[in-house]
Amino acid sequence: MASLEDLIPTVNKLQDVMYDAGIDSLDLPVLAVIGSQSSGKSSILETLVGRDFLPRGTGIVTRRPLVLQLNNIKADSPLITAYTAEEAEPTLENRLRGQSGARDTWGEFLHLPGRRFYDFTEIRGEIENETARIAGKNKGISRIPINLKIYSPHVLNLTLIDLPGITKVPIGEQPPDIERQIRNLILEYVAKPNCIILAVSPANVDLVNSESLKLARDVDPHGKRTIGVVTKLDLMDSGTNAWDILAGKLYPLRLGFVGVVNRSQQDIQENKSVEDALAREEEFFSKHPAYRTISSKCGTRFLAKKLNQILLNHIREKLPDIKARLNTLIGQTEQELASYGGSNIISPESRAGLVLQMMNKFATNFVSSIEGTSSDISTKELCGGARIYYIYNNIFGNSLKSINPTANLSITDIRTAIRNSTGPRPSLFVPELAFDLLVKPQIKLLLDPSQRCVELVYEELMKICHNCGSPALARYPRLQAKLIEVVSDLLRERLGPTRSYVESLIDIHRAFINTNHPNFLSATEAMADIAEARRQKQQNAKRSADLKKKRQQELEKAAAVGEPTNGNPSPKVDSDSTITSSDSEGEDERDPKQNKDSFLNYFFGKDQQRKDGDDIAPSFSDKQERTMDSFFQQEADFMAMETLKIQDTVAAPVEAEHPELTEREELECELIRRLIISYFGIVREMVEDQIPKAVMCFLVNFCKEEVQNRLVSKLYKESLFEELLMEDETLAQDRAKCIKLLEGYKQASVIIGDIL
Repeated sequence: MASLEDLIPTVNKLQDVMYDAGIDSLDLPVLAVIGSQSSGKSSILETLVGRDFLPRGTGIVTRRPLVLQLNNIKADSPLITAYTAEEAEPTLENRLRGQSGARDTWGEFLHLPGRRFYDFTEIRGEIENETARIAGKNKGISRIPINLKIYSPHVLNLTLIDLPGITKVPIGEQPPDIERQIRNLILEYVAKPNCIILAVSPANVDLVNSESLKLARDVDPHGKRTIGVVTKLDLMDSGTNAWDILAGKLYPLRLGFVGVVNRSQQDIQENKSVEDALAREEEFFSKHPAYRTISSKCGTRFLAKKLNQILLNHIREKLPDIKARLNTLIGQTEQELASYGGSNIISPESRAGLVLQMMNKFATNFVSSIEGTSSDISTKELCGGARIYYIYNNIFGNSLKSINPTANLSITDIRTAIRNSTGPRPSLFVPELAFDLLVKPQIKLLLDPSQRCVELVYEELMKICHNCGSPALARYPRLQAKLIEVVSDLLRERLGPTRSYVESLIDIHRAFINTNHPNFLSATEAMADIAEARRQKQQNAKRSADLKKKRQQELEKAAAVGEPTNGNPSPKVDSDSTITSSDSEGEDERDPKQNKDSFLNYFFGKDQQRKDGDDIAPSFSDKQERTMDSFFQQEADFMAMETLKIQDTVAAPVEAEHPELTEREELECELIRRLIISYFGIVREMVEDQIPKAVMCFLVNFCKEEVQNRLVSKLYKESLFEELLMEDETLAQDRAKCIKLLEGYKQASVIIGDIL
């Protein structure tokens, strides 16, 4: 366990390590000096150092944070060097500071390592030049700090940050939003819990209006880590004093207030020494009637000791937390470095193994994404194998169901096909060739949705391929691009055969029309449905006409006897609705013999109307009559169930659109249409089942099984290893930065470990 005096130098070492490693995430204990312009901040810092070294002028002079480390060294320290021969005669400045032949006070900038500044005028010039280099010469500010270290036996160990003075109104070349910029910069430091706030306020300004105390209260409302400094006590009006403030009665702060007397501008211009200024300050407090009782707790020397003690206690309190924070940062940085591939440089001997490892990982990610076993499965949208399933069952299935098998077939098209199929002879039956000619083009309607299904699955596989990378693979963009290229070529290679097979499946269904399929609607069933639907429609029309006629008769009768006609004795009936009424029940019931004759006349191609001089259609033998009676008896129940379903689709639209069709042609066209719908439904069901199977076999499963072999055969070549393992430049820079951060964290951890 190190001594208490070693704590501040230890924090200074940590700051050096942080600066070298570019670390800004470690909240080290520091003292931040804030105050309005011309509040006396610079005079306090120069008095603490004992030298004039800060830039002076009007407007904003401090435009970058100045991290000032004061390091106390012993007078016999080996760091102190003697003057050279040219410097052997001490200058007036050296004599004023009590220096003899030793150079015991100097400054060093971290941006100029190894160079010592013994002339503090040069230090002022370097601060001005470094400020202009980063922040420009137009009075702008920058958050990048300047790190200055002062070594001297005349200072106490302290670490302070001098921040730009708070201003309200832009002056000269200052940016219009200078107040906001400065406030944000100050808050960036003082808002950290480990920062002790040194709030400087001039005594000749009402404390209530102190900008530094207002800003400190925003981040430290209870005043636990704020110490107040009241400057320019010698400039207060005669008869007034700041005793209440210094005693903590007016504005309580846990760390209290300290009063100081600054060097006047005349003293600075006359180049009066800091030692003389400190002597006059002590004399002022010891002789002042209001302050002499507390003179031992006033002045810059007391302030330095108080700040040193506050900082020591603060560091001792916060170091364990800093140690824990460092351990957390080390773990996080090690994980980040591992994501970049680690810090190891790849040797030529290990290239082959690394390339093979990356290939296997890529292929595994590709397969697991399809199978749904990936550890990086999205919870926001369907992807991978789930998306392919959605394509099969939703997109493809719904597109097939949306196809109307006869939408592009008019009655005229069907009649023409029937006529063309009979040739020069009249047909006895509906020609089967017409059905074949009409149903084959309809089956081809299934091709486009099927091919679109293939394309959607192919696109999803491409998407999976492009998402199979990993943080480690991102380190080698050329290898990743080649892996994606090889798998993409494999997918494109399989797209053609898959599309061809899908097209062949549709052609297979068109090649042979299997009318013996058990689910296919037979012509007998279809004709029985049509006949029943037509009979039902005619019966409904007859009943509707009778009801209308009856209603008319009742109206005429009522009018003749003078009765009112606003009643409604009879139900209102639509022309195509079915009516059940005792008045019309049983009317126009067609004789079963007539039904049977009409049906037979149709199938045997006989005209339903007798020509002049012709006999009625030939009668059948008793055996034939009994056969047909049996047939009609078997069909009666089926026709009754289909009546309501069919009556809306038959006759009326056809007759309205094609009045030139004969009754036989209407029956034939409707029969063909129903058979097409029935057979198309059978083929559609088979296609909906077969296409996904074909896509899985020829495209998805083939690529899953072949992807790793293809990657190895195409890319596992020694001549390609060097090119494939070329790192991404940006990622290499990030990895180097990560390595530097990790080294800094570990070094800081060692430094803290030595004193805990």
